[in-house]
Amino acid sequence: MESFELQDELQGLADLESYTFDNEADVSALDASSITHDVLDPAVSALAHNSDNITDPVVFDAYRSLLKYSSSLQGTHMTKILDSISSAYLAQVESATREVDEEDQHTFMARKMPLEMYAFLLSWFVNAAEKVKAAGEDDAPAPAPKPKAKRGRGKATTSRGAAKKPAEEWSWTDQVPATLALISKVLRLKLQKIWQTTAEKDTFIKCVTRPVYHIMENEQYMKTQAIRYGVYKAICLAVKHHQHGLAAQINIMQSLQYYEHLAEYMAECLDVLAREFDHSQLGDDILREIAGKSFPPQDTKGPRVFGKFLQRYAELSPRQVLKQLSLLRAQLDSESYPMRQALVEVIGSIIRELSDMPDGEDAPNKAQQAKQINGLYDSLLERMLDISSYVRTRVMVVLVRLCDGMGDAKFPQQRLTMTRAAVEALEDKTSSVRKGAIALLEKLILTHPYGMYGGPLSEREWKERYQEISDMLAKMEGAVGKAVEREEESSQAGDDEEGEAEEEGEGEEDGEGEDGEEGGRKKRKSKRKKGDDEMEVDGEEDEDEDEDEEDVEMGDGSDDEAPRPRRKKGKKKARKSELNLEALTNEAAALGAMNENQHMQVKLQKKYCLDALEFIRLVEEGMKTIQRLLASKSIAEALEAMEFFRIAHEYKLDGADAGIKKMLHLIWAKDNNSTSEDGRELKSVRARVLECYKSLYFEPLQNLDGKHNVNRIARNMIELTYDATLAELTSLEEMMRQLMEEGSIEDGVIAKLWQVYSSQRPLQRAQRRGAIIILGMLALAKRQVVADRVDTLVKIGLGDLGKVDLTLARYTCMALQRLNGSAKKVKGSLLDKTLRLDMENPLFPKLQEAVERPCRSKEWFPMAEQAINTIYALGERPDLVCTNIIKNLTRRAFSRKPSGGSQSQSRSQESVVKDPDSMDEDKEDVDPDTTQASQAPCDDGKDTGDAFELAQLLFVVGHVAIKQIVFLELVEREWKRQKHEKEMAEKIGGAADKSKEQEELDQVAGNAEDEIGERIALMREVELLYGQNSLLTTFGPMLVHICGSPHKFKNRTLRAAATLAFSKFLCISSQFCEEHHRLLFKIMETSKDASIRSNIVIALGDVAVSFSSIIDESNDELYTGLSDSDMVVKKNTLMVLTHLILNGMVKVKGQMGEMAKCLEDPDERISDLAKLFFQELSTKDNAIYNNLPDIISHLSVGAHAIEEDKFRDTMKYIFKFIDKEKQAESIVEKLCQRFRLSEDPRQWRDIAFCLSLLPFKSDRSVKKLIEGLQYYRDKLREEEVYLRFQDILTKARQNKSANKPDGELNEFEQILEENRRQGEEDQEFEKAVQGRKAVAKKRQTRRTNRKKAVARNDDESE
Repeated sequence: MESFELQDELQGLADLESYTFDNEADVSALDASSITHDVLDPAVSALAHNSDNITDPVVFDAYRSLLKYSSSLQGTHMTKILDSISSAYLAQVESATREVDEEDQHTFMARKMPLEMYAFLLSWFVNAAEKVKAAGEDDAPAPAPKPKAKRGRGKATTSRGAAKKPAEEWSWTDQVPATLALISKVLRLKLQKIWQTTAEKDTFIKCVTRPVYHIMENEQYMKTQAIRYGVYKAICLAVKHHQHGLAAQINIMQSLQYYEHLAEYMAECLDVLAREFDHSQLGDDILREIAGKSFPPQDTKGPRVFGKFLQRYAELSPRQVLKQLSLLRAQLDSESYPMRQALVEVIGSIIRELSDMPDGEDAPNKAQQAKQINGLYDSLLERMLDISSYVRTRVMVVLVRLCDGMGDAKFPQQRLTMTRAAVEALEDKTSSVRKGAIALLEKLILTHPYGMYGGPLSEREWKERYQEISDMLAKMEGAVGKAVEREEESSQAGDDEEGEAEEEGEGEEDGEGEDGEEGGRKKRKSKRKKGDDEMEVDGEEDEDEDEDEEDVEMGDGSDDEAPRPRRKKGKKKARKSELNLEALTNEAAALGAMNENQHMQVKLQKKYCLDALEFIRLVEEGMKTIQRLLASKSIAEALEAMEFFRIAHEYKLDGADAGIKKMLHLIWAKDNNSTSEDGRELKSVRARVLECYKSLYFEPLQNLDGKHNVNRIARNMIELTYDATLAELTSLEEMMRQLMEEGSIEDGVIAKLWQVYSSQRPLQRAQRRGAIIILGMLALAKRQVVADRVDTLVKIGLGDLGKVDLTLARYTCMALQRLNGSAKKVKGSLLDKTLRLDMENPLFPKLQEAVERPCRSKEWFPMAEQAINTIYALGERPDLVCTNIIKNLTRRAFSRKPSGGSQSQSRSQESVVKDPDSMDEDKEDVDPDTTQASQAPCDDGKDTGDAFELAQLLFVVGHVAIKQIVFLELVEREWKRQKHEKEMAEKIGGAADKSKEQEELDQVAGNAEDEIGERIALMREVELLYGQNSLLTTFGPMLVHICGSPHKFKNRTLRAAATLAFSKFLCISSQFCEEHHRLLFKIMETSKDASIRSNIVIALGDVAVSFSSIIDESNDELYTGLSDSDMVVKKNTLMVLTHLILNGMVKVKGQMGEMAKCLEDPDERISDLAKLFFQELSTKDNAIYNNLPDIISHLSVGAHAIEEDKFRDTMKYIFKFIDKEKQAESIVEKLCQRFRLSEDPRQWRDIAFCLSLLPFKSDRSVKKLIEGLQYYRDKLREEEVYLRFQDILTKARQNKSANKPDGELNEFEQILEENRRQGEEDQEFEKAVQGRKAVAKKRQTRRTNRKKAVARNDDESE
């Protein structure tokens, strides 16, 4: 072959269809054997004989023919072609290398054309190789998408050759590493000697490296380490030895543009180039080019790929990126957030690199580096203000990694700045940022540098340490000041002997200070040792006491050693008497240096404590926000908040306990299944709560034996009940039930709880109460927990201990109720799994005795309530026991009391029996005058009872009445169940076929079930409160009389009990409710006792459920509690109304505005409840839409109107739920018509504001607005009204379809402007007319006055 133009041939390959050559053979027309024998074998033999034969046109064209029709070849053909080309190419390279080394110019110049031809063939082969695949490769993962479709692997399955080779083995993937190794050998040649011109050499390099770039485009190939390193090596050799830098830069930038998977691989390649080949120029050039690129906001792929490249390159070569950071900073202002994210990662990697600098370097460089790091931290924290939440989240992630990397003592100020930024970020509007901020605070706590005194971060302990060090520092500075004063006095005196004496005294004081400080350090060490021991062995009090004694001895020892230096000073005095001035000077200098070092050390300790306190304060401040985030809708955020409180609790932060308690309520979360976020599996919130509490309280510690672990777990359980609210106890009950069901509570712990409960030793009341509370909770899941120990419950809780501790008796009754199990009744089901005891059971007399026992403590009421609940839960005929209780209490309340001394004597005896804690008389609640009057016999001879005893009686009567209703429902269900069982038995025993007449008879007999319901309803309606044989009949009129006569019955306890009982009576009979329900509203209106009003609110909810038609007549009065001054009353009213409205039990008649007022209530609990109400109401069909006009009217004008700012905030929240376009159109029309009827500018502004809150997503809404122009055109003179319509125009333009013209909106805008101007002119004209009228009126008044004056003068002259 005479000549071979590589550039022309490469260009020819671009259009393969039109690429022709002289000896072309149509390989596609041949079969496999003909291809092998006629075309391939001769060419392979020629090259095997001599690699120079490639220059033979016939041989070269044979290879070209095969590659042109490669889609028709089989795997064996491709293997032969590659082996042949590779071996011949390698032989040429080795020969050329040898000849170049020998500097035989004539010989190696002849290698130029063969090398170019082999490079051309290999490049072509690599492109063609993917078109031929083995059968096994067809199922391999598809490669990454390519810009050109012809490079895909899809043609392999359609190739004719592939169909003919079912069992052939050919895998191009296996050949790629060897091919890349061959290319690397080619690139090691000294090509500049063979190619004299740069253009020719560059063309050859381009041809050689083209397969490399083609191979790296395939994502699957680059996942193989051998291929990846082969690509890196080839590119690095080309750049390092053959000036391929510019071409490589272009190729890499293009590859990053089109192939996302290459981002990290190219970063690794540049790192290899800089590290192993000592060539960093290419990396710098690429960084500069990226720094100068601009990315439009709509481009998401490009910034993401270049961002990944920068991140990876900064991780591998942070020093290289640091050199170009000044240019890259420009991307921090990029419109594309992925680039800003990448720069945040880059800055983080550079900070990590600079932070790892060895400590031994010189000071100036360290100062410069510290300044550089501070600047980078500032840049990083500035990104916390980025408009993109993704960038802000990434900042948090980077800061978390930096906390891992930096040592405990590095950059304390930066840690405080990071903590401050994290606390501020907790208020971010995006949940991912808040979650990142919580994670950063966790990491800051875990890696905090304040471990000199141990790990805990208790603010109280650190304040004590700070005070101790401050006192020590003040003492040292005071001692130094006195010494200076003495030196001045001695210098003024000029007496050498006195000077020596002063120096001796100063040294003596210094020695004492040193030793005193050493003693203090020893004491602190002993305290730390004690604290550590207490943490390690929890609950071993005896060992702790021994350690305390050892600590005291250690402290005494250190104090005893303090006087020792004085004996040494005595020896010094003997030496000083010899006037050794040189020794004296040296000693003074040494002591001065020691004092200076000590002083500096204490000052540093003070600064250290200050930093720790600042850190603790910031974290404690953030805890308040994180507590709120526990209730976040984002599961990931809630889980992160829970993890934070777990860590904070371990580090003993003071606010952690409040968060742990609040976390308990998440046990009610409904997300049972794990959810996935960002590819990670997340635990459900409920499972995480259980896990946290287990790890903190219920899991055994490895360093304790079994017995101590059981004691610890039991103690933790009991302590969880201390000072717990009702809500916390309810949530704890649910947690205990779940733990018991899953078998996490060991039998040993239950036995320990019983041991605490039944212990005869004097225990704290809270401890014994806690034990029975927990046992009752565990019995919810497993009845046997209490079923096996009923005797113990009766003996302890209803025995002597229960008599003196009524709260213990109450919780004992609650535990006894668990004997009935916790199976919830299914609506409509007749199944009854409850346990009923015979009334002869000794339990019931004990319960009766507990209720009837004379007692004057307020704790009696909740105890009596639970005792009655227990009787009704377990007894077959609970009404019998309760009848006796009521009769006995009535006799006691209304029997004649002994007069004078005998009564006081009985009282004193009673007080001896009672426990001191049982509160003999509630002096605040009982008016002494009223009590005495009620106890003294009246003049007319009627008996009167004690007010407190009467309150007890009425409380029991009311509660028995309400429990009797529940019991009647159970009786009804039991009757129906028995009837159902009887019918089923008859069906089984009777004939299968029934006649039509029999079916009709069954229908008639089916009414028997309705008769049961009617009979029970009659008993409830009439017999309970009006029946001749009913015990409760007597008390109805009594309750009405007591509740209706507050001037007679002034005892607060009595009034509260009577009102509660009266409320319960109203729920029993509709007749009684109809007659007396107005009295309940009257009491609510007039009572000054907030607890009575609160009870009435709750009772009204129950009455409304029972007899809604009666309460509907007084619907408005249900809402009066929303304006109550007491927060509890207001909260209860809101909760009751929420329940009634959402369940459709009351009709809303224009009162929704009062509910809307609560949205802006100053109390956060009220506003949160109101928001929850409207969220739930929005799920009802058109509920908010139907009430919206009434809400606007209620809040805008009239007696109920609220401030304008509050009105706007309220409307903003409510209008969020108007999301249907038809609703919006209707509201636009209604609001426009309201302009016509309003004259108040305040109402104009409110209506315009409400209009501006609508979305205006459709043209119909805008059309309705334009049609209503006649109603508000004269109101546009009000500036704020006009501005609201401008806001509406802006919103309408944003939502308008792109293909619709702006003509209509522009015309509407002009009309608005014209009407505003006209309105302003009319207003000015009206003002002018009013002004003229005023002037005319003044003139008329002056004329009248002058006429009167003239008339007076005339009269006087006459």
